[in-house]
This record gives sequence, structure tokens and C-alpha cells, in this order.
Amino acid sequence: MSAGTAMLATMATALLASPAAAASASTQTASAVAKARPAVSVGTPKASPSNYKGDCPVKVTFSSTVKVKAVASKTTVAYRWLRGDGSKSKVKTLVLKGKGVKKVTVKESSTFKGDVKGWQALQVLAPRTATSGKGNFRVSCGGGNDNGGKEVIQVGVGARAWVDEGNCQATLVGRITASSPTWVRYRWVVNGDVVDRDVVRVSSSAKVFHVIRPRHNLSGWAALEIVDPVQNSSNRVGFRIWCKDESPKVTASVSAPDSYTGTCPVTRAFTGTIAVSHGQGSVKYRWIRDGVAGAWQDVYFGGRGYQSRTVTDSWSASASGTARRAIELYRGSTTGTVTGKVTCEAPAPEVKVWVVGESVSATQTAGTCPAATLSGTGQIYASGATKVNYRWTVDGVTVDSGPLVFTEAGTKTVTFTKATNGTHGGSAKLAIDGAGAQSVNFNAVCAA
Repeated sequence: MSAGTAMLATMATALLASPAAAASASTQTASAVAKARPAVSVGTPKASPSNYKGDCPVKVTFSSTVKVKAVASKTTVAYRWLRGDGSKSKVKTLVLKGKGVKKVTVKESSTFKGDVKGWQALQVLAPRTATSGKGNFRVSCGGGNDNGGKEVIQVGVGARAWVDEGNCQATLVGRITASSPTWVRYRWVVNGDVVDRDVVRVSSSAKVFHVIRPRHNLSGWAALEIVDPVQNSSNRVGFRIWCKDESPKVTASVSAPDSYTGTCPVTRAFTGTIAVSHGQGSVKYRWIRDGVAGAWQDVYFGGRGYQSRTVTDSWSASASGTARRAIELYRGSTTGTVTGKVTCEAPAPEVKVWVVGESVSATQTAGTCPAATLSGTGQIYASGATKVNYRWTVDGVTVDSGPLVFTEAGTKTVTFTKATNGTHGGSAKLAIDGAGAQSVNFNAVCAA
């Protein structure tokens, strides 16, 4: 069974990333130590200028004072600006040194190209959350509209989008037209969310742009909306962005050993295969044994293109039963579980073999002297199925030999005949290789 995952430990953030955790089978204990948290207060931002009238664009600077009662030698302050249009600045940080009450003033400047009325606030995120009051401001550009009359703009807006698959982006293009020169505030809306806003000076027409750069495939619609001095919107334009995923793909599979029946104890091996689509680095994995996670292990890939590695996990069984195994990839998926089976059987009893006592005989029969025939007979007993080799010898010389197969316990008779001159007696012996023998004497039957 196999499980794919997109995760190498630090291959494009998945390949060669070392986990902070060690084996899940190990445990750690830690005592929690409560620490005092610094007190934080934030002053309401002040805008400079706060009520501007004149030529635009104009830069307005916002400043706010943060007061922290520090309890450590170093205190990190994280903050961001909140704006009246719903947007937020990036999170910024600063470090205060020393203990006690510390004050610091933070600032942000924005450039406005047209009339605007709004506010900004400062939000502290660390070491304790606190948000200031709203600092209001107003910008009035020029004086063309001070007479209370609204300049009429004939807005014809068009927008279109296309996809650059190689760069995983789409560029939205819009055109704004106006019946006379004026500043126009507009915003781009993508799938119902405002993603960009700005002000542009329009004499007769002006092009505006917005680039969508998602990190994954994205489709939907976009529209260009006019906010001021009139409200209008373009038609919606559909788009589809395809982002090719270049990160390595990691897969794992595991197979169980064949079912075993026989004597125990016995060791069986589960086999796993870990593969990557491309790239170099280490992949972390661990065996899940009967539902219990083992220690994390590493397997290294140093080649190019598709690569696979085989890993094994042993199971020692001393009694009949089953064992289950799976492989989990670090920050990835887990394979399906496979099961191995062992059936232990009692060892077969030892088979014993011997020459039946008093069963061995040898007789020399005279013919036309000096000529005779020597014949021998004997019985061999086995306590179970087995195979043995027997041997007849006369005066130490082999005269007959061969295998003897028993399919069950019982007795088998073996014989031999040999031509002689009958003038001498001797000894005949029936032997089983590795299991004993019996001898018998015979007499001469012809005069010497």
C-alpha cells in the first residue's frame, strides 16, 4: 500500500528539514515557569498634517508613542498600523533594552494623491496586545470642488486578465476615462475582496494595472471599481492562474512478508519503499508498529530525477500471531497498514533408524565346487518418514549399497547375493550410514 505526500524534509522547505521533535516513542517532561508579562500602553496616533488643504500629492506622517514596563533585560515589541480603509501594514519589530518603563515613538508616512478623510491606529502585538485610539486626518486637494459642485466623470471602464503560467501570475489591466481632468480614486476587487486601491490623475483616459501573484492555482473574477468622485464599476472578467509545483514529491509504500508456518522462534522482515520525484537531501520517516510510532529515521537521496530507497523493519515471533506495520513521512502522509502472520508448529520428532536385531543372516550355498553363492538378508526399522543409505560388506569389501526411503514408520528388508568359490567362510555386515550396523558369520561349503 502506498501513500504520497509532498514532503521531503528540506526539499523546497520539505527536503532536509530537521524536526524539533525526536522519536515519538520518547517522552519529555518540562516544568512550566510562569513569567510576568510587561505592561503596555499605546498613545493615539497624531497625523502631521492632520487637516491638509492644498496641492496633491501630499505626504502625511503618523506617529504614536508606545510605553512598556519592561521586566527583562531585552524586550521585543511587535506592532502594525491599522488604517481606516480596512488595510493593515506589515508587522514590524523593535527591541527595548533594560528593565523599567520604556517609551518609544514609531512612525509611518503615506502619500495621498486625492481627497481623503480617514484615521490610523497602532496595534501592539507583543509583548502584550494593545490597540490605540483612532487618530483622524483629512486631505483636501486643490479647490476645484470647494464650490459644492461635483465634477461629472463619464467613466468607461474596461478590464482584462491573462495568465503567465511560467511566473504563476495574472496581470489585470483597466482603463479609466473622464470627461475632464481630475483625480480618480479606484480599487481592484478579486473574487469579492478588495486587493488594491490607489488614486490616479485622469486627463482623458488612463491605464491602471494590478498583478495577482498567488502561490497556488487560482481562478475567479476581477473588477475595477471607481470610488470617487463617482461610483462605477467595470464588467467582471474571469481569470485562471496555473502554478506549476516544482517541489519534490515524496511517496512511501510498505509490504508484509509472506505468511509463515513452521518452527519458532522466527524473524520476519517488513519492506518499505521511499521515493522522491527529484532533488537531493534527507527524508525523515518512522515505522508505525502495531499502532505505536517508532523513532524518526533518515534516508538520503543524492542523485537526480526519480529515486527510491528500500527500508526494512524486523519482527521476531516466538509464538503464533500477527504484526502490523505502516510508514509515516515527516510532515507528510502515512501509508496503509499491512499485516504479517506467523503460525508456529511444534518441531517434528526426531526419526530414529536401526538394524533390527537378529534379522541379519548370511548363507553360502554350494554349486559345482569350487563354485558357490553367498546371499544375505536383513531388516532396517525407521520410526518415521526418512531416507537412509545402507551398505552390505563381506570381509570389509562393499558388495551392495543404496538409498532406502521410508514414507512412514516401519521395517524394510534389504538383501544381497554374491558369487564365491565356497572354499572360505567369512563375515557379512549390514550397516546404516551414521546409524549403526550388525554383522553375521558364514561357513565354507567347498573343500579347499
